Amino acid sequence: MTPAKPARNALPWLILSAIVLVLDLWTKEIALTHLALHEPVPVIDGLLNWTLTYNYGAAFSFLSDASGWQRWFFSALAVGVSILLTVWLARMPRHDWRQALPFALVIGGAIGNLIDRLRHGYVIDFIDAYWNQSHWPAFNIADSAIVAGAIGIALFSLLPHRRAADAR
Repeated sequence: MTPAKPARNALPWLILSAIVLVLDLWTKEIALTHLALHEPVPVIDGLLNWTLTYNYGAAFSFLSDASGWQRWFFSALAVGVSILLTVWLARMPRHDWRQALPFALVIGGAIGNLIDRLRHGYVIDFIDAYWNQSHWPAFNIADSAIVAGAIGIALFSLLPHRRAADAR
């Protein structure tokens, strides 16, 4: 009797996390070196600007006016979520992309914003989407990856899941 092959886990999906992280850090560096704080640069008139901002809180500047504890809280949250999702990837079959893909996006985004918080004390945002005079809060590549990952996690948890044999 031949021994069973060990199941291949989903840790290679962390390559996607690394790609998100590198893209996030690279675009933030470009924003820091080429944009002036709070001075919009039009990209698509009436829709998109590059506008450098610093976010001391979380999404929508939540808790940005707190006394500083939020930096460490959101840093610890990013570390905890990243570790938890990485452990789940290690236990997940590699072919289960419906879970692995959104987990990898969240990990890459969380680490990107974590690095900002540890280096600068705030998160660098620079994408300013708007319609007429209504602006969405500025965001970055990491934020986009986190939101896309969270939507993927929610969406794929609601959709019927095929059996592993059907997914191959």
